[in-house]
Amino acid sequence: MSDLHGADDALVKAVPEGAILLLLGDLINFIDYTSMSGILTEVFSVETVSEVVRLRTAGDVLEARRVMEARSEGREQEVRAEIGSRVQTAYDRLFEALPEPTYLLLGNVDNPKIAHWLCEATPAVTWADGRVFELDGERFGFVGGALPTPLHVAGEISVEEMRAKVESLGEADVLCSHIPPAVPELCYDTRAKRVERGSEALLAYIEEVQPRRHYFGHVHQPLLSSMHIGRTMCLNVGYFRRTRRAFAHRSGDD
Repeated sequence: MSDLHGADDALVKAVPEGAILLLLGDLINFIDYTSMSGILTEVFSVETVSEVVRLRTAGDVLEARRVMEARSEGREQEVRAEIGSRVQTAYDRLFEALPEPTYLLLGNVDNPKIAHWLCEATPAVTWADGRVFELDGERFGFVGGALPTPLHVAGEISVEEMRAKVESLGEADVLCSHIPPAVPELCYDTRAKRVERGSEALLAYIEEVQPRRHYFGHVHQPLLSSMHIGRTMCLNVGYFRRTRRAFAHRSGDD
């Protein structure tokens, strides 16, 4: 499951009893572009957020940031505190809903500090990033985070950090990440009409190691949801906030 974006109410229904949940990042909802809901519209006006979305979609990230800063002028500390409080509440609610066991990595919109602390405090949840676990006889390797963009959001990491995590995995049967490998067909978002940033390190790992599956999310409306790279089936597990469906992995499936 990936790109939960605050839909923790649907998560409980989507995970069968006794299943292992692999949660691939983007856990809370800052802004749902379709419904104009989320933390930003709770702090700012819908009109302001709509303008920011329009500018981001047009590729004018700097102007979008300027609009947000202008709306916060004179009350920066108040706005930061309110957003921080709502982020904490969203994570608290999510972690209360996560089943046991859950293996977790983070996406670009996530707050690593809060999420890591809650992982340590929640026995049902395992921080999986950069680690390999044997589950039902298969080795699952996890790589969290997203690569830098002009948005400079909390869950972004450097190219070097991403490569180091990928290279530390060794051989895995199933690779799990938030972002896709750097393949244009898997990275292109048909609604946003842009190519999201994929990882060259993930692509190199797939080409060299050839895990059986690679699961990821991040691209909400992909041009292609799946494709083979050699033996490896690369599969976008879907934008959970919209689909309300988890992807079922069964050990030994082709």
